[in-house]
Amino acid sequence: MTSRTTALGQAIRYALATTATLAALPAFAQSESTASPTNLDRIEITGSRIRQVDVETAQPVFAISRNDIERQGFSSVADILQNVTAMGSPAISRANALTAGENAGGTYIDMRNLGTQRTLVLVNGKRLGISTSGYQDVSSLPVSAVERIEVLKDGASAIYGSDAMAGVVNIITRSNVTGVTANVYHGQYSEGDGARDRFDVVAGWNNDRISLTLSAEHAEEKGVWARDRGFSQYGMTDRHPNDSSNWTTISQYGQFTGVRGPGCNATPPAGCGYSLNRGTDPTNPANYHLTSSTPFTGDVSNANDQMHVMYPVKRDSIYFDGRFKITDNVNFRTELGYNQRESTRQIAGYPLQSSTAGVGSMSIDSYFNPFGNQHGFATPTAVAWNRRTWEVPRVTTSELKTYRAVASFDGSFDIGERYFDWEVGYQYNRNELESVATGNLHKGRVAAGVGPSFFNAATGKVQCGTAAAPISYDVCKPWNPLVPYGTTAADGIYGNEELQAWLFPDEITKGRTTSKNFFASIAGSIVTLPAGDLGFAFGVESRKEEGKYTPDALAQTGATTNLAAGPTGGDYTVNEAYLEVNVPVLADLPGAKELSFNGATRFSDYNTFGNTLNSKFGFKWKPIDSLMVRGTWAEGFRAPTINDLFGGGSETFAQFSDPCDTRFGSSASSAEVRARCARDIANADTFRQLRQGGTPVNTSTDATPVPFTSGSNPQLTPETSTSKTLGLVWSPSFIQGFNASLDWWKIRIDNTIIADTPTQILQDCYEAGIDSRCTRFQRDPVTGIVTNLKFGNRNAGFMETEGYDLDVSYRLDTRFGKFNVNSATTYVSSATYRTSNDSSIVPIVTNGIGSAFRVRSNLALGYDLGDFGVTWTARYYSGVKETCSNIGLYPDECSDPGVYAPWYKGSRNYNERGSVTFHDVQFRYNLPWDATVAVGANNVFEKSGPIMYSKPNSAFSYYGGYDIGRFIYMKYQQRF
Repeated sequence: MTSRTTALGQAIRYALATTATLAALPAFAQSESTASPTNLDRIEITGSRIRQVDVETAQPVFAISRNDIERQGFSSVADILQNVTAMGSPAISRANALTAGENAGGTYIDMRNLGTQRTLVLVNGKRLGISTSGYQDVSSLPVSAVERIEVLKDGASAIYGSDAMAGVVNIITRSNVTGVTANVYHGQYSEGDGARDRFDVVAGWNNDRISLTLSAEHAEEKGVWARDRGFSQYGMTDRHPNDSSNWTTISQYGQFTGVRGPGCNATPPAGCGYSLNRGTDPTNPANYHLTSSTPFTGDVSNANDQMHVMYPVKRDSIYFDGRFKITDNVNFRTELGYNQRESTRQIAGYPLQSSTAGVGSMSIDSYFNPFGNQHGFATPTAVAWNRRTWEVPRVTTSELKTYRAVASFDGSFDIGERYFDWEVGYQYNRNELESVATGNLHKGRVAAGVGPSFFNAATGKVQCGTAAAPISYDVCKPWNPLVPYGTTAADGIYGNEELQAWLFPDEITKGRTTSKNFFASIAGSIVTLPAGDLGFAFGVESRKEEGKYTPDALAQTGATTNLAAGPTGGDYTVNEAYLEVNVPVLADLPGAKELSFNGATRFSDYNTFGNTLNSKFGFKWKPIDSLMVRGTWAEGFRAPTINDLFGGGSETFAQFSDPCDTRFGSSASSAEVRARCARDIANADTFRQLRQGGTPVNTSTDATPVPFTSGSNPQLTPETSTSKTLGLVWSPSFIQGFNASLDWWKIRIDNTIIADTPTQILQDCYEAGIDSRCTRFQRDPVTGIVTNLKFGNRNAGFMETEGYDLDVSYRLDTRFGKFNVNSATTYVSSATYRTSNDSSIVPIVTNGIGSAFRVRSNLALGYDLGDFGVTWTARYYSGVKETCSNIGLYPDECSDPGVYAPWYKGSRNYNERGSVTFHDVQFRYNLPWDATVAVGANNVFEKSGPIMYSKPNSAFSYYGGYDIGRFIYMKYQQRF
């Protein structure tokens, strides 16, 4: 990896040197005599393929300008987009270090909380590359290359095809740049961590025939450790540091289990756990004490100590835009982009349990077994053991290389007095992923290491095998997992690099996705109607998506403690044709300054499931010049992804809630649920869900102690959607500089491709009484815990959400300076979903629950006077509810005990979590030598969001989208 990073650094340096050369070249003004008036006067707005003069459309489009970007303290495209109020929770936040797979390390956009795969991301109107799961990583674009971002808050499958159900993000890159601009950005949290640095250069040269623009950027964001924030320091936050749920007896100090000794009332095979007295001989049974689960005794672990709450990311990017006027009516354009993103995620050392990991007990003939044959114990016995490998945390480093190339010819021609625009081209995207995971143990080697061994007097070391049949050290290395962390011993792993390398092999996973798209279109006006030109756009596209994701061979076979996963591989092709028309009906009449209708339809033919036709209708009506009424109705679809259809399946320690748990589950209050549980569990009246270590859970949701399996489904069909919008845009003439828009929206998605969950399967079985769902899992006949559960994607149910967007802006120029106010608010009035086609099942309400905020609102106040400027921004998140974590221990943290949720068969206790507002400020000044310096702080008052034990979009008791501290930054821009 080092050599590749160095090569990229050389490429970046070469690009920066090239920009300096471009800056020295002369720039020429565009010749007005050769410029086509049709190209200058008419533009294409996101949501329509028809070029037009009027930028006001029937679709609600929110724009973020280059100026807006520079006046924010965010350093990435992802952070800028996530700040848009219409965006939902991030699909994979950087606070979720537990995330695995090909998409980990990237940043993804989710509009309306409908899912990342239902928001389409474009770059200059062309699709951004995707993973095999259909995720589009917006971190692959350098922020320095962005001219503006247009967010279409409406469905648009009729215009752009699959995935454009919740909305469309169109990132417009910079072009026609003259000169060189260099930027330096540095910031960090006031706690002294999480530093972010960005260096970029944008250079351009153009004349009346050629425009060349090059952006080069290096960005690095350091990590933040969970132990350095109160909300993530412990599982139950620093409010409850002594809570037993923060700690696990599967600790870095090791223990043997299943033995009845002093202080233990349990009878084998259950027995108790015993830990070694530090600094004593681990082969002497007298040197062990009964393991205590009390914190700070030295026998327990807090896994959060070794985890990232924000993992580090590094990006290097180059983006080139070239435009060439071949003739007065024919142009050639090319876009070339390259991005290398590297992220590193760390979680605590593996909590190895010999009884569940398949490595077996410590052999009766092991030299390390204090109850074995070699230490004179009266009744020799093999012993089960536990050990968290604190010495080697689990670290995953992902490197993603993204290549993007677009080449197209475009131009215009006229027939009579009719002007037509055309374009034909080819697009190529490729993502190459390499992921290296360390910290997982090779189960076969562990079993050998704790198997038969003896002390070899000749070498003075313990050796695998027996004195009569020794095993070479090259083949087997003995390991004593009972040696505690921090103890240097020949057979412990603390400081023993040779043993670590043998027990913890690197696992290399590779992936590649390729998108190829040929496109051609023509647009213009057909005929002139009394109210204006009837416009049209017609186009065809032929796209092929290929992808594969190949886990390491050890992971595929389940040879390590890493989650087993099979390879994913496949492809699909789609051929499409679309037609859009814009019909002006009335113009310049009383009560109808303008009335026009817009319609579009798109035919898509997939080789995986067949064809689909999706249409859209919109209208725009201006009763007076200052007021516009607009509305749309649109069909949409999302095609199954490569991973949906051809995924190899993987193991996962899923977070889930067992309805049969008699404390937190619905069984506690529902006799009907308890009766269903009794069919599968002998002790249904006292059953408790178990977590890792075999102890009962202390929260309503916890991870399974055994891995579940998720997989693909080749029989999936597309999701379908219907979206509606109706809005007003008001720009009163009597208030100069004032604009306001209010839009109602409603989106329903049917036949949803559901990422099924263990919790949902169990709820469907026991709460809803759907017997077919009960066949998806088994329970242990003795303990009753869920085992062998399989879940995957399926077509079922629906999602529906409805709400309002309000945008207000006001600009006032005075002799005392320029004032501006910008406000954007999204209010979600309802959001529901159902994972079954059974209409008798009550839909689940998500609005105001977890991370589904009812209201998100931004208010920005700006003031400029000469070379000085200041911006103040307030970002508001409304309060939400979550299920109470532990009402018995923390009744003061359960505001609504006994509240009944109608979509469940049992009661649910809820806790109100308050709203939070983060404030940002930036001061900037234009220096005399054509430079600008800006200093600012995001979350200037160091506000923290509410503690959320349900861990939405996070591995910690905190929402993954909240600020994690005060972030102070400085930006310097130099123009040449």
